[in-house]
Amino acid sequence: MVSELTTKPNVDGGGQADIDHLRRLPSQLGQSIKGQNHMIGRVCSVFTRGELGFAHPRRPRGSFLFVGPSGVGKTETVNTVTAYLFNGGKPVRFDMSEYQLQSSVQKLIGESRDDPGLLGRALIGVKRGTLLFDEVEKAHPLVLDLFLQMLEDARITLATGEMLELTGFYLNFTSNIGSEETMRMENAPFASVERTVSMRVRERLRPELLGRINEVIVYARLNYATQREICEGMIGAELARLRALGHDLDLDSSVVEFLVREGYHRTLGARPMRGAVERYLQDAVTAALLAGDAGSGCITTDAHGERLVLRRAEIAPNRRSDEPARHVPLLSGGVPGRP
Repeated sequence: MVSELTTKPNVDGGGQADIDHLRRLPSQLGQSIKGQNHMIGRVCSVFTRGELGFAHPRRPRGSFLFVGPSGVGKTETVNTVTAYLFNGGKPVRFDMSEYQLQSSVQKLIGESRDDPGLLGRALIGVKRGTLLFDEVEKAHPLVLDLFLQMLEDARITLATGEMLELTGFYLNFTSNIGSEETMRMENAPFASVERTVSMRVRERLRPELLGRINEVIVYARLNYATQREICEGMIGAELARLRALGHDLDLDSSVVEFLVREGYHRTLGARPMRGAVERYLQDAVTAALLAGDAGSGCITTDAHGERLVLRRAEIAPNRRSDEPARHVPLLSGGVPGRP
């Protein structure tokens, strides 16, 4: 479920705090989504206009189609903006790979007068937020007809007879159309990739659907440097989480390179990176705890560079035992710098 904003922006001067909040949206999105700077202005424009009340009164506050390979930040974009604008909320998400049959319409909006469907149940009591429909190209054509109605009139009638109003929502669709071309065009300028993917989208999706969407945004594949930057951010977040659990951890400079090597994936983007960061850092702490050691210290690679190990901080000869241990200096976010 999604939460509502505690206060609405007020363009008459009474909602300056909310205006300031909207002003910071681009930087918030840029911190969370790496390698996709071209889309930040377009995304923030739609959300900002929607929150300021400029959207058409009988349509959704905004709508997007995010297109690109797996693991490049499409869904994360929606997650980030939703959490930022809606008080830590999450999108109401539907995986369209589960809606490929004609009966999928009933699955969404209900089969009988006492069945509101999954969509109706998800939006009970919710008036504002974001809806996320992943892999929209896989949906049955009759489901796409529902989307046409939602985009055009910002309402949908459930099997119960109840009409859902969607004027307070942003509708977000994702798609992997053109992903193969994106991966093959590794050395091509992004403008060429964008044109090619946009052409594939127009071939696969109905023009009446595309014509109702505010922004169709093509995402770039993530190169090695970008995935390394993403890895550093994930390390910082995981260290903060482990510290909150009582494990005071620093990192040796070799750890980042190890985790990037283990988590980098050319075709799956940053998706495997999170699993690698969590697994290897947690394994190092777990092994230390099982060996009877404290779960704090400096994480480094083992002698063969095959795994991470947690070593207790050594007390220097000229340092009192009650002084804090000295570990490898860390940059902001708990990420070690290059040696």
